[in-house]
Amino acid sequence: MEGKITKIISNLYTVSSDNKTYECRARGKIRYEKITPLVGDIVTFDNKENYILKINTRKNYLDRPMIANVDSALIITSVKKPDLSLNLLDKQLTLCIGNKIEPIIVFTKLDLLKKSELKKIKFLIKYYSNIGIKVTTNRNLYKLKRLIKNKTLVLTGQTGAGKSSLLNKLDKKLNLATNEISEALGRGKHTTRHVELFKYKTSFIADTPGFSSLDITNLTIEQIKSSFIEFNNIVCPYKDCSHTREKECKVKENVNNKKILKSRYENYCELVRSYENSHIFSKK
Repeated sequence: MEGKITKIISNLYTVSSDNKTYECRARGKIRYEKITPLVGDIVTFDNKENYILKINTRKNYLDRPMIANVDSALIITSVKKPDLSLNLLDKQLTLCIGNKIEPIIVFTKLDLLKKSELKKIKFLIKYYSNIGIKVTTNRNLYKLKRLIKNKTLVLTGQTGAGKSSLLNKLDKKLNLATNEISEALGRGKHTTRHVELFKYKTSFIADTPGFSSLDITNLTIEQIKSSFIEFNNIVCPYKDCSHTREKECKVKENVNNKKILKSRYENYCELVRSYENSHIFSKK
């Protein structure tokens, strides 16, 4: 039979197929070939002996969180407690776009903002929407349900941003563990211990362990550049313009004219510097 791995605990793989689940182990051949099964993998398995026989070709995968065959990523972004981090948000967008995963920004905790702070968030929502990224809030469940229909999704975001709480809003039967924010640390306490896909109507949603840093070492410099999608239609005098040091760069000109968000450009430059300093990226 064919199915999807929805949970991994130690060497036991939960496989979902035809609305049933099977607790399987991997054949020695898979271990010999040094293939590590991931949540989200489509596999061929023996439903009588409960052994995974083959892992089908992946369309994409992430190292952190470890998950395969993702259609979209819900980037759960807290605006307060923990405070909004545009640097983290742009890194998450780069990771998604670079791995051909559709990003969907979901802003949370807007009720904690003052009027002046809310105005800034509304501006950000408009900016990201205008450059072609889907954006919503945890208040607009109707829009969110439309965006996630018939997809395999991963929830990602800063610890305490409200990932598990959002899943509980979508489906109260999940009753996922949530926890309070640590006042001393200014961030949430971990409540998710492993990656697991939950069935939600026609979709699969992965609640993942919270994290505050991202590994984008599998991306090339070209992928980083193209992930800042508002840069892509701007024609610079130099074809290989890095948008960093060149004096006649049109991207920099658009930043100065406030057509490109300053924080977006600064976060882009930081990623490029990281690439140049580490020399751990490899061009494809």
